Amino acid sequence: MNTAEPGAGSRIALPPLVAGAYRKRLGLISIVACFGGLLFGYDTGVINGALRPMAAELGLTALTEGVVTSSLVFAAAVGALFAGRISDAWGRRTTIIGLAVLFFAGTVFVVLAPGIGVLIAGRIMLGLAVGGASTVVPVFLAELAPYEIRGSITGRNEVAIVIGQLSAFVINAIIGNVFHAEAHSWRIMFAICAIPAICLFVGMLRMPESPRWLVEKGRHEQALAVLKTVRPADRAEAELEEVLEIAREEREEHQIGLKAVLTNKWLLRILFIGIGVAMAQQLTGINSIMYYGQIVLIESGFDESAALIANIAPGIVAVIGGFIALYMMDRVDRRKTFAIGLTLTTTSHLLIGFASMLLPVGNPARPFVILALVVLFVLSMQTFLNVAVWVWLAEAFPLHMRGLGIGVSVFFGWTTNGFLSLFFPSLIAAVGITGAFFIFAGVGAIALLFVITQVPETRGVTLEKLEVGVTTGAIFTVPATRKRRR
Repeated sequence: MNTAEPGAGSRIALPPLVAGAYRKRLGLISIVACFGGLLFGYDTGVINGALRPMAAELGLTALTEGVVTSSLVFAAAVGALFAGRISDAWGRRTTIIGLAVLFFAGTVFVVLAPGIGVLIAGRIMLGLAVGGASTVVPVFLAELAPYEIRGSITGRNEVAIVIGQLSAFVINAIIGNVFHAEAHSWRIMFAICAIPAICLFVGMLRMPESPRWLVEKGRHEQALAVLKTVRPADRAEAELEEVLEIAREEREEHQIGLKAVLTNKWLLRILFIGIGVAMAQQLTGINSIMYYGQIVLIESGFDESAALIANIAPGIVAVIGGFIALYMMDRVDRRKTFAIGLTLTTTSHLLIGFASMLLPVGNPARPFVILALVVLFVLSMQTFLNVAVWVWLAEAFPLHMRGLGIGVSVFFGWTTNGFLSLFFPSLIAAVGITGAFFIFAGVGAIALLFVITQVPETRGVTLEKLEVGVTTGAIFTVPATRKRRR
């Protein structure tokens, strides 16, 4: 079912991607845009260490702790759903600038919150911004990057996310141990978020718009001007011609808009597969570790302060795994990385379940064995799944439905994440670490079967060629053994 050649595509031959100054420009653009990923990571990770002092100051119950945590995640689902469509209308760059403002405003609300009402309002604002960033930033990078290095450029956003989460864990550990007697220490943890929000806003003011979005809006000269800043001149002109050709064919065949998606079985199929990929990523339970890692480690046997410090270890290996994933993105097929990742994460779940069952509470080895297995799980997830999933989602959908496709897919992913965030503490209380991770293992086995049988390959092919392959269904039917071509 997998394909290395998703369709007939354009007949335009692209000049090779030679060395040049444009690579520095691409690097700068990716760094600035990835502040959105950094904010995504920090805002989702900071609750891990901020929740306990926050609960102490504001008098939160177990239920309201879950509401405060999950409010960001459910809001992120809404932000993901609408930000894609907004970016289709306003542009990727303009939308990211708006998200930077929303990040800053949400931070102010949370830091100054006098009670749970304002706190949740701020968390919802941050969630809308996080969801929007999770949708728009990968698309922005994918549409600017040459297809030969699209995986490593787009994947930088996921590395920025885990760097943001690691930063949150480190800052939480420092502030939590230095100011452990201060009830308002959690406010300092959240206040740090304002810095990257300002950097994202200022930086994106100087960044270009997506050339493919400009083509979609008929602004061809501007698109060419942007392409010439991130490509050799001859390559820029050839790429523009290819994008224009595909756009013209779609208009002639009326293959644009929501109606085109609903009436084309192949477009519906890629949309449902996108939803499945996004949900499979979340059903591994990775964000339960990122949000409630301290709780898991306390349950395994660490005391509160030690758990806060030990929680840094998964953050460190997540960053290491992210850089390994970047190296692999343009060298290893997406489907292969998905399959390896789900095999390793499912194995990790089983090992955590067995370890917590065989090592009773009070056994001095128990907390360290479970910590090591959690680290293995996070490393496997970040190396083989997280980066690859976000890259795949950013490149799998045709241009005319890219905002809709990734928005709907990520909406379902964030909604899944939200329910896990809301009920994970209750799950741990009901069945313990053993039962929770055995459940994750069962879901992981189902996800592995889905990936092997349904997900098409997207590596090493231009977005325009992928677009033809998805629209015609060729991407689902061309044998994997055929020779890879552009």
